[in-house]
Amino acid sequence: MRLFSFSVIAIACLSTGNLYPGNAFANDAKTTAQTTPAATMAQASTTETLAVGSPVITTSQDASPAANSQATETATNVLADTTVAAPEAQPAPIPERANTFVNDAILPPSITWHGASESLMLSTDNEWATPFEQSSGIESPSYEATIAWLDKLAGETDKLQKVSLGKSPQGRDIWMYIASSEGINESARLKQNTKPTVLVQAGIHAGEIDGKDAGMMLLRDIIKGDKSALLDKANLLFVPMFSVDAHERSGEFNRVNQRGPVNMGWRTTANNLNLNRDYAKADTLEMQHMLRAINVWQPDLYIDVHVTDGIDYQYDVTFGYNLAQGLSPASYRWLENSYRPAVEAALTEQGHIPGPLIFAVDNADITKGMSLWNPSPRFSNGYGDARHLPTILIENHSLKPFKQRVLGTYVMLEQTLKTVGEQATKLKSAIQEDKYRASPLITLTWKSAPLAKGWDFKGIDYQLEMSPISGTEVVRWNGQPKLYPNLPVLAETVPDIKVTRPSAYYIPAQWTQVIDRLNIHGIRMTRLTKPTELKLQQYKLSNPVFNTKDFEGHQTVKAESELTKVSTTLPAGTIKISTDQPLGDLAVLLLEPQSPDSLLQWGFFNPIFTRTEYIEDYAVEPLAAKMLKEDPKLQAEFDKALTNAEFAADPEARLRWFYERSPYYDNRYLKYPVYRSR
Repeated sequence: MRLFSFSVIAIACLSTGNLYPGNAFANDAKTTAQTTPAATMAQASTTETLAVGSPVITTSQDASPAANSQATETATNVLADTTVAAPEAQPAPIPERANTFVNDAILPPSITWHGASESLMLSTDNEWATPFEQSSGIESPSYEATIAWLDKLAGETDKLQKVSLGKSPQGRDIWMYIASSEGINESARLKQNTKPTVLVQAGIHAGEIDGKDAGMMLLRDIIKGDKSALLDKANLLFVPMFSVDAHERSGEFNRVNQRGPVNMGWRTTANNLNLNRDYAKADTLEMQHMLRAINVWQPDLYIDVHVTDGIDYQYDVTFGYNLAQGLSPASYRWLENSYRPAVEAALTEQGHIPGPLIFAVDNADITKGMSLWNPSPRFSNGYGDARHLPTILIENHSLKPFKQRVLGTYVMLEQTLKTVGEQATKLKSAIQEDKYRASPLITLTWKSAPLAKGWDFKGIDYQLEMSPISGTEVVRWNGQPKLYPNLPVLAETVPDIKVTRPSAYYIPAQWTQVIDRLNIHGIRMTRLTKPTELKLQQYKLSNPVFNTKDFEGHQTVKAESELTKVSTTLPAGTIKISTDQPLGDLAVLLLEPQSPDSLLQWGFFNPIFTRTEYIEDYAVEPLAAKMLKEDPKLQAEFDKALTNAEFAADPEARLRWFYERSPYYDNRYLKYPVYRSR
């Protein structure tokens, strides 16, 4: 999913439940007796058929109830940790080279997986088998085939409606399906039924499409199967394909690190932009549509389904969210103490291996430990933290087969609807608490520190070999499960740059692009109707450093900033943004210049770094002489400046010194054109 110096490797899965028992079957051509009960499967172990859950032999597990364990913990309750006993007398899994997908031969050996969740699948010839099931779990349908199948399902009931969020750059609709017991197709009516609403988004990276196929199966079982009760206490919004244009740039060779489906979409949009870097800056049409949908439909939980790559390990479903130290601590507590245990229990029961998001400090040396990520609002889970929308980032493990990943996602989604429905009051209360918390100090950046307690990591063994191709050591994963006990965890939990919360920001009307982006986010704002004189604060910037490479269509910039007091008259039309609103924290992160995802750092204010008026040497010389003659204090300041040998030896710096102190100098140069009020 994300490409950082740390490996991001995580897994995503959804929710569980038995479908039509008489029609259940397994996908793999080598698999027998799809309807075999879990207890029977536990006895039928061969080199190819393993007991439920057998890919992982023992060890602790992240944040699960009774049978599971939590991965990491800090003194400030970042994560908790327990230990799980090994299952009794399970035969060791035998890693082998898979031969299903075009890239299997160059990927590490895999462990044949069979879990109870296989019973969720219908037989290939069942009338309501999804295209995924019809292919025995190795293919995912095209855009047109996906919508045709979902529309056919919607035609069977009034409980499933659809709306278009808007058109993609290539003209495709981004469809959202609304599942509710009342057959609602309008946001106002959805709010009136008072149930919590879960928004599930698949394919933000179109090759990572597990959520689409899992969601199709789950909707089928709600509408045609025995799971309609899931809608008694919760509503479901389902976007099967977010990056629709990239979804149709499909082929066998798009994601070399991933085991299926056979044809996979592209990572970036038709404009080659990464949607999961676009939440804060909101450049793309796709993201603008999604943000408007969040504002209109007001979900209570947001799930973003990905597939990750990097290192090999035993977990097939990993997921995470904001940290306790973030801007939504009440939501974190609900996710950590109520949501995670329930979901991990469901996944484990169905033969999956859940875990937290996985970021290796060093892909070639697992003993260096893991990194606990504190995401910024360019990412879905960081954005959710900033706008107080509990957001879950699912990262399925790319080296696990497509069928295993899809079924795990199904289990996770189903349990999500159950847990959200049962915990509606607690969830909504946590959201309200975060929205109106209004912390007087906002942390803009974080530093890493080791956690007090490590993580028992369910990894895969490997060796380092000297490669004649690259001329350096490379990792060779051998497929053998290995426990790495008490790995160190570096967590981004130490506040670095912090700012006081202003009561309001003021933006001059000419910064139309900035104002438009803030409006897309749903941040409330007003306009001054007449010139207004105010005492405010303004940042003076210095030493700007521009990125030498383009990043996501922008020339990003960082600058040092100094907050100064100013008295100014703001013209009519100036935009005022109060931070006393539910999205006040998001406004701070977008408008404070030292915030990594501020609109300034993304380059929306780059014109302020350009000098457009100058003074020639022949004019500044007599001007300087006149200034020194009329102002003895200035002469003293100049004499002091000359004690700096570097300054004294630089004619241009000396002339510029006078120009900057003259009435001809541009008093807006390097002044951040966003004002703050205390």
